[in-house]
Amino acid sequence: MKNLLKSSMLALGIVALLGLGTTITMQDAAAAWEPKKPVEFVIMAGKGGGADKMARLMQTIIEKHGLSSKPFVPINKPGGSGAESLIYLKQHDGDNHVIMVTLNSFYTTPLRQPDLGVDISTFTPIGRMAEDTFLLWVNSDTDIMNIQDFVKAAKAAGNDWIMAGTGKGQEDQLLTTFLNNAYGLDMKYVPYKGGGRVAKELAGNNANSTVNNPSEQLGFWEAGKTRALAAFTPERLPVFPDVPTFKELGQDYVYFMQRSVVGAPGMSSEAETFYRNVFAQVYASDEWQEYMAKKSLLGGFLTGASLKSYWARERAIHETILRDIGEIE
Repeated sequence: MKNLLKSSMLALGIVALLGLGTTITMQDAAAAWEPKKPVEFVIMAGKGGGADKMARLMQTIIEKHGLSSKPFVPINKPGGSGAESLIYLKQHDGDNHVIMVTLNSFYTTPLRQPDLGVDISTFTPIGRMAEDTFLLWVNSDTDIMNIQDFVKAAKAAGNDWIMAGTGKGQEDQLLTTFLNNAYGLDMKYVPYKGGGRVAKELAGNNANSTVNNPSEQLGFWEAGKTRALAAFTPERLPVFPDVPTFKELGQDYVYFMQRSVVGAPGMSSEAETFYRNVFAQVYASDEWQEYMAKKSLLGGFLTGASLKSYWARERAIHETILRDIGEIE
């Protein structure tokens, strides 16, 4: 029991230092709930993408530092642009042993598919681990060196220009629509299961461009197979200092993807506290901070009411975007 209390106290200190605006009381710490069986760590996307890599890294950190008495088991459920995962979590109402890694389909899929009956405000807010970034990529075999070359080539190709992305009505398609509208293009959006597959399609010259996250495209970029043209960020990313932002290029468009962990609806407060403590420690770990820096992830840790407010704000933003591009009425 002493060891459990020490672990809870350590996590309490980490949360306080991070300034989360959430109070975890000594009574919560004393409860010292721990999983009774392996934890299902559901991933709303396919294998090899940013969400998948993030979940498996977090699993490794949890195991390495002994943050849980039971293992966290990653399970990919990408079907229906994340609908499969959302329904699965909803069906496990009150289950303390099912959590999920989210991306922005957490907002867009329920908006596009209201018949799912998914209300994201009912999910348990465990922790926002980061906000992922996006860049526009092309294959390095082309002579496309900048956004002007890209626009010229894409205009010439018309609807034969293939923009590979993940899922329908998700982040990649929203960014593709922005590019089509901003530059008068007619690119064809082709969805695949998982950002890893998308990155491979570009590297293999089976697509003309992508808007992958750095974590998905980094290996191919380091191997010299792909080239980044512009970033959807407010400022240039340290890993890509020579890549301009779209704001620099005259397009005031910034877009991030949340990387959060949520629990099933109706999760007990004791389990919620346990998971918050675990992921606060994961966030503070050297491994996670190094991963964020290498993969150009931004943002601080959010939990509790602050995370729910963030969800509400981002959902409203995505509802406006989807309505503007005709995905919802």
